Amino acid sequence: MLGVGKNNPLSRVILELIASARHQLTICTPYFNLPLPVTREINRALARGVKIDIIVGDKTANDFYIPPSEPFKVIAALPYLYEISLRRFAKRHQPMIDNGQLNLHLWRDGDNTYHLKGLWVDQRYTLLTGNNLNPRAFRLDLENALLIDDPQGQWLEPRRTELAQIFQHTTRIARYLDLQTLPDYPEAVGKFLRRVSRVRIERLLYRIL
Repeated sequence: MLGVGKNNPLSRVILELIASARHQLTICTPYFNLPLPVTREINRALARGVKIDIIVGDKTANDFYIPPSEPFKVIAALPYLYEISLRRFAKRHQPMIDNGQLNLHLWRDGDNTYHLKGLWVDQRYTLLTGNNLNPRAFRLDLENALLIDDPQGQWLEPRRTELAQIFQHTTRIARYLDLQTLPDYPEAVGKFLRRVSRVRIERLLYRIL
């Protein structure tokens, strides 16, 4: 499948896959900045009783992460923006995290970066894609994907093996309070994010990143 621009075929299929989930849904994305339509479908799936696992990279496993010991660059603020977005999402959904229906996992493995994207739905559908599941991918970028439909369960064992390897380096977020916030960030990062918040361009950044 191929998609580019607003309301493209690939974006519609992603939403349809989430809407089709009845029992279990696993989502991988390197940048936690979900488009509003994706968030809505996730909320509807939770309301249906679907068990959802979302695997994102720890901020230190982000492509744009720069250690605090190195000179600050604006791009270094991105992993922290994604963590802020994840923390807000976790806070809104804390009751479902508490009862185990929603599981947010941070991936980290040494100095390796995390850039995995994809969906696994009800042990039947697997979507392999370059789509980051963010506003830019849904509105601007040219994205592609391969959708695997396995109605007879012929891929179940490779599928389980693949997911087990992904989960191997993850830690489940038990509380939104476990995620850091502005006062915990390096001074230069905190200063930049406060400035962004004051001039109210944070929302614009989330739309284009």
